Amino acid sequence: MGVVASAPAKVILFGEHFVVYGEPAIVLAIDKRAYAKAEKRDDKRLYLRSVNLNLAGYFENGTFKVEQDDAKEAKLKFEPVKLAAEKVLEIYGEKVGLNIEINSTVPVAAGLGSSAAVAAAVTAAVGALLNVEMSKEDVFRITYEAEKIVHGTPSGIDPAISTFGGILLFQMDTGFKPLDVRTDIPLVIGDTGVERPTHAQVAKVRGIRERYPRVVEPVMRAAREIVLRAMDALKENDLETLGELMNINHALLYGVGVSDESLEWLVNAARKAGALGAKLTGAGGGGCMIALAENERLEQVLEAIQRAGGRPFIARKTDEGVRIERT
Repeated sequence: MGVVASAPAKVILFGEHFVVYGEPAIVLAIDKRAYAKAEKRDDKRLYLRSVNLNLAGYFENGTFKVEQDDAKEAKLKFEPVKLAAEKVLEIYGEKVGLNIEINSTVPVAAGLGSSAAVAAAVTAAVGALLNVEMSKEDVFRITYEAEKIVHGTPSGIDPAISTFGGILLFQMDTGFKPLDVRTDIPLVIGDTGVERPTHAQVAKVRGIRERYPRVVEPVMRAAREIVLRAMDALKENDLETLGELMNINHALLYGVGVSDESLEWLVNAARKAGALGAKLTGAGGGGCMIALAENERLEQVLEAIQRAGGRPFIARKTDEGVRIERT
């Protein structure tokens, strides 16, 4: 039968990009999950299959053989998964063959943390299959290592939220702090369908900051103030203030050059349809936007985003991070 584990995707509610320069960000786990099923094999192969990406292949004696789709593409996508599985096998102390099947409901390359959700789910599934004692901190560390393959020097936001769930306050120098938020946060997420490399967007902001430091520094301070005000609004269940702060945060991100036409269409459509606030989430330049709306307005905001060319879905906060679904 094997073991199935899952881990959630995320949205950045406030503070993306500015977090790189030491400012705080608020990150939210959402109820879209990546699933991983792990089974033992009789040989020493690590066989990997991604249902949603139509990829399959196996690693054996340091080489990769593709069975479905392009070999280069499959190897690239499977490297982080291989690392996660091998790190668990190191703790287990023995090399065994594994079948790992991944099925993710999270859009890929859209800024929702799909690669971290997959790595966390794989880590937990392989750990449970082999009866390896692993804390959530262990899962986080392994997921973070896997993310380095995907993103070079990741902030750690995605591995943390996929592992622990809920809402986290993140800052480079102090790390993660869970926020105790009881309120429901009804969101519509609109995927532009435009894939974009995160590093290019980060470089764009760095360039603007270097050229206009005295202009951008106050923008950074404003972003920090937004996060601090948003923490109060979350505690007080004040969705209206949260929406207004999202609109201001989006304007700052637009100002530093990381929005684009595909995002602006969706953000404006959501606001016109009655969203309390809307902004890009993640790196920008495509990817996803989020709209906060009262429950009775969610459907009309979703339809407006769809009409504007987006691929929308309703998402809610989830307090559960990585978990075992069945053994």
